[in-house]
Amino acid sequence: MHTKILQDRTKQEQEVAYTIRKSKRTKSVSLTVHADGTVVVTLPFRAMDSIAAAFVREKEEWLLRRMNYFRKFENTALVSLTRKDYLKNKERARALAHERIEHFNFLYKYSYNSVSIRDQKTCWGSCSSKKNLSFNYKIVFISEALRDYVIVHELCHLQELNHSKNFWALVARTIPNYKECKKELGRIL
Repeated sequence: MHTKILQDRTKQEQEVAYTIRKSKRTKSVSLTVHADGTVVVTLPFRAMDSIAAAFVREKEEWLLRRMNYFRKFENTALVSLTRKDYLKNKERARALAHERIEHFNFLYKYSYNSVSIRDQKTCWGSCSSKKNLSFNYKIVFISEALRDYVIVHELCHLQELNHSKNFWALVARTIPNYKECKKELGRIL
């Protein structure tokens, strides 16, 4: 764990702890702030750790804004969920995902292979090129409207494995307010 003292706009100092993660797959430096307040700097595998400290300093205004934003949610259920919560709600999430996929796929009529439920920090769902759908178990804790958006979003990736105009047109067929849903989901995970 590394730390850095940063100053916000009011010149108040704040100590920020961050973890350095090295990846053979990444070519650039990235910074992630999770809803639980953890900060991760991802570096290319051969990069020196000192690059992380410089990057945190360079992005300090954005970083502090993001951390302060997530503090609003510190006492919410989504931030404090544990592995035990995942195990307790996994099958409920699976049943819910299957039910909503069936409901929406009545219109879309797409074929898919499998549906999996995962415990993810930064992702609500995904669709692989092999037509496998995956959902975050936390869909059981969000509103029906947001849950349906997540399901439809991944379902539409079965047809368009991108975020093109065609993809968003498919989503809009059943979730016309998808932009608001997308924005709201970005705030809570």
